[in-house]
Amino acid sequence: MLVVEKLSTLRPERLAALLSRSQLDLGPTLLATQDIFKRLLADPLAELNREYGSLKANLSPEDLLVGPEETAKAVAAMDPGFLEALKVAQTNIRQFHEAQLERSFWLSETRPGLLAGRVTRPLAKVGVYIPGGRAPYPSSALMNIIPARVAGVKEIVAITPPGPGFLARPEIVAAASLAGATKIYKLGGAWAIGSLAHGLLGLPKVDKIVGPGSIWVAAAKLAVYGLVDIDSPAGPSEGFIIVEPNMGLSPEILAWDFLAQLEHDPQASAILVTTSLTLAESIKEAVLAEINHLDRAEIIQESLKNAAILVADSLEAAFELANSYAPEHLQLIVQEPFFALSQIQNAGSVFLGPHAPIAGGDYATGPNHVLPTGGAARSFSGLSVDDFLRKMTFQQLSPQALKDLAPTIATLARAEGLICHAKSVETRVKNF
Repeated sequence: MLVVEKLSTLRPERLAALLSRSQLDLGPTLLATQDIFKRLLADPLAELNREYGSLKANLSPEDLLVGPEETAKAVAAMDPGFLEALKVAQTNIRQFHEAQLERSFWLSETRPGLLAGRVTRPLAKVGVYIPGGRAPYPSSALMNIIPARVAGVKEIVAITPPGPGFLARPEIVAAASLAGATKIYKLGGAWAIGSLAHGLLGLPKVDKIVGPGSIWVAAAKLAVYGLVDIDSPAGPSEGFIIVEPNMGLSPEILAWDFLAQLEHDPQASAILVTTSLTLAESIKEAVLAEINHLDRAEIIQESLKNAAILVADSLEAAFELANSYAPEHLQLIVQEPFFALSQIQNAGSVFLGPHAPIAGGDYATGPNHVLPTGGAARSFSGLSVDDFLRKMTFQQLSPQALKDLAPTIATLARAEGLICHAKSVETRVKNF
């Protein structure tokens, strides 16, 4: 049952439960994933038909690729309003990520004759996992493919679970095609991740795999990390809302913000903090009044165990809790949102003021919705153009610059017992 609680009197175990929320134990799933990988590597075709034979008999690698005909049918089946919404979102996402691009080349003369710099190169091949089992998520196609395209990745391989008839969800095919995927494949879970990492079943071996998914996808990505790169850890969705009274939003509107996070998944979480007991009680009543009328009522009832409506003594106390929580999404519905932003150290993405709901960032404002969860925002950032770039350093020395540095290099090399390092410098400068 949802009740209003006072932040200053929360029991330590209650606070610890809220802070730990949806952190998942991937151990058993990792073990099961390793078994899938063993079968997949031993006989990819047999494992493909074992797992997906019920959708289509005698599957071959050629069946995995979404061809031009399936793509055309998917786009033609879409409502024009849906396609227009994809295009508007695409434009905003592209423009935001284009603004992230930095200098692709720079150098500095750090001392006379010594040039040092950095050159940026895009990754060659990237795999993008797009969930599609429980529901289609075309927004994930936009958010993962567009930054890779902006970064200059030449080969962007989208992959999504097949459905009846071994067909991909048309919404995902349409979105991935519009976003700029070079190829789209039909495969899900650990089978998709393993095939991308190892180059199995006709899929290209990629350099990096990004995109959200189930606990099976999360475990599979961790299992192949090192063989390929992956994006940040991603678990169930979460939102943290700080709201001052008298912000012009009704309790019903704030209830929808709260419920929007909880409808994602039974493991999702939501925290709302205000300094007004009256407002907190009104929001709680609005939340309870709506739940049973919603299609996802069962999911929300389950995720409420990870939720709380709290009354804080001050905004400073609310900011402190938010930084400890390190939320994926943080709404700051306060009178001075940019001052509030200056107080925040840990969050995936921040939504400022009364007119910036989290749903805007989920779909169309431009910043990426692939964000760290479960407290990982303390050390990870959301997906960006940088995730698809490699930054190589270089240096060039004149004879005099090397001669000037030779004593320093040789002294440090000998201190570490690396005589050949020292000799590679000392023998060079003898002739200068």
